[in-house]
Amino acid sequence: MKSLRRWICSGVILALVPAAFPQSLPNLPLARLGYTVRKRTVNPQGEMKEKIDANDRALADATRLGNVGEVRRLIAKGMVLLAGNPWTDVLDYGSSLALRSEHAFVDTSKSFAVRLEQIYTPSIALENQLTAHVTLRKAPAGRGGGNPPEVLKDLGTFDEVSRDLRESPYFMELDLASVPDGVYQLHAEVLDGTRPLGSATMRFAAKKNLDAMLAQLERQAASVPESIRAEVLYPLDYVHNVNRGRFDIGAFDITKEITGAMEFLAVKGDKDPLARRTGDFKRHYFFEKAGEIMPYRLYVPSKYDGTHAFPLIVALHGLGGTEDSMFGQNYAMLEPAEKRGYIVVAPLGYRIDGYYGRVGGTTNRRAQLSEEDVMNVLARVRKDYKIDDDRIYLMGHSMGGIGTWTLGAKHPEIWAALGPISGVADPKTVEAMRNIPEIVVHGDDDNTVPVSGSRNMVAEMKRLGTEVKYIEVPGGSHTSVPGPNMLALFDFFDTHKKHGQPASAQR
Repeated sequence: MKSLRRWICSGVILALVPAAFPQSLPNLPLARLGYTVRKRTVNPQGEMKEKIDANDRALADATRLGNVGEVRRLIAKGMVLLAGNPWTDVLDYGSSLALRSEHAFVDTSKSFAVRLEQIYTPSIALENQLTAHVTLRKAPAGRGGGNPPEVLKDLGTFDEVSRDLRESPYFMELDLASVPDGVYQLHAEVLDGTRPLGSATMRFAAKKNLDAMLAQLERQAASVPESIRAEVLYPLDYVHNVNRGRFDIGAFDITKEITGAMEFLAVKGDKDPLARRTGDFKRHYFFEKAGEIMPYRLYVPSKYDGTHAFPLIVALHGLGGTEDSMFGQNYAMLEPAEKRGYIVVAPLGYRIDGYYGRVGGTTNRRAQLSEEDVMNVLARVRKDYKIDDDRIYLMGHSMGGIGTWTLGAKHPEIWAALGPISGVADPKTVEAMRNIPEIVVHGDDDNTVPVSGSRNMVAEMKRLGTEVKYIEVPGGSHTSVPGPNMLALFDFFDTHKKHGQPASAQR
């Protein structure tokens, strides 16, 4: 915790100062995945396939050269082609637009500064003076799609918009003083005279007197016990990192998080009020190597009282998910965890696209920190709760299934059993975890991670004599298989432990 104290005192948290970095664009790995899934679903043939193949060659070149703006353009183009539509100059222009601000969490007692930019230079002939029509809209649920969000307020039309928004972004000052606290979408439509060229949107959270609240948390954090200081500072740190462009706003509920953080300001002495807590709740810790506060979510059965050791499941979320994802209804984990007496912990894994270790055969910083976050959270839970070291299980879905095999192979001494769902890995890694029993689940109609990913791993397990139970769901999609098969995973974990007699005999 000394590092956390130095971090606070050195002024690393600067949430009240305009950031030097732009708000991040939509997650690129998710955009790539969406394009890949769409190709598998459409399965283009003939002329469409020729166009997609040409687009993919250009996409590979842009990726190799690190031209991220061109990568985004080609993904957008590919999605249009897969819909059977032509890629036009107007679509090219529209896809180039982006709305950005130094603040995605907005204090409505102050003006809101935003800028209209382009992420690449489109090919289009512009004949007239450009204008931008800006509206405030209801934030769409999930990742959007469907009907356009409801317009809540017309924020006006802005003249003299630059024809080259890469060279000269267009800055706007918006008055949101009358806007209630909440999450919204800012929408800017660009017009060439009367001709619509395209639009850009930005999701943001509005809260009156936000800056004063964050300043209070920062000011009073030093007075709370070190064991819970990260709980107090997490909202401040999250806002700071979003404003720096490290990640986007996500589903972060700023009002709820600030309210929760302020409850800890009344805690005195050295006692940790969350120690030995049961139920469903979150914790946070300072990840020194990343320089950030990381969240993780816990479920502790009501029967836990610290008198005897409990089994632990580490649950890894999929691409685009968070520490909350594995606790959702789609996974149906909490009821069996309560009934069967399992502690469950779900780490973030540093980023929503961290991959928990190795990606594509190489190790990058994000993947390394993702792995370390999982292992840090595991260590914290083992310290805070009485855990049966012979009954620690690792499971996950999609990217989490990939991470289960990655961390299973890298840390085989820890796990009593593995439960990858809809994952993929290199069969060569099976050797490192051949002595760990596994239950593998996959749907045979999975267009996101093809079923061959699990089939190849299971075939190698059988060749090496690994104990494996394989559930291949006929007609199962990527998202339909986890929940209905969760009890099978618990059943498997119930009867497997690292040493001695079967786990079921110990309960």
